[in-house]
Amino acid sequence: MATKIRLQRGGRKGYAVYRIVIADARAPRDGRFTEKIGMYNPNTNPATVDLNFERALYWVETGAQPTDTVRNILSREGVYLMKHLRGGVKKGAFDEAAAQKKFDAWKADKQKGFAAVEAEAKKAKLDAAKAALAQEKKVNEEIAKKVAEKKAAEAAAKAEAEAAAEAPAAEEAAPAEA
Repeated sequence: MATKIRLQRGGRKGYAVYRIVIADARAPRDGRFTEKIGMYNPNTNPATVDLNFERALYWVETGAQPTDTVRNILSREGVYLMKHLRGGVKKGAFDEAAAQKKFDAWKADKQKGFAAVEAEAKKAKLDAAKAALAQEKKVNEEIAKKVAEKKAAEAAAKAEAEAAAEAPAAEEAAPAEA
């Protein structure tokens, strides 16, 4: 039986979430599977992968053939690196402790890269928020200026109307005094 490591679709329309499964090569995409070894959610940024590392490594070493997408996921998670390192241990190039040390160093470097990308995204989001706030303040100042001008014009018109109303009353009062 030829086994495949493939994605099995789930989730709702427009929001696909995939299970990473071990299945017979002849089985349909969403059909029977032997074992579920993880989940893959491409909708988050960055994509979320929840993988049973030991089982994935076991199946890769057993000879299960992954699809292209799953191969990329497993490579990103370090399954193929660990397979490579275990091959070096079997050949006697180095011992298990050295292999684990190399893998841990790779994983730490990868986490550092993820942290840098996350910090950069956070900074970009903060800068965008500051720019939006500055733009909003500018718009608010323009609106406040227009409102002040309108109020000043209304006050001037009101004062003019009051002066015009007082002028005839003052003219009527002046002849009455004389």
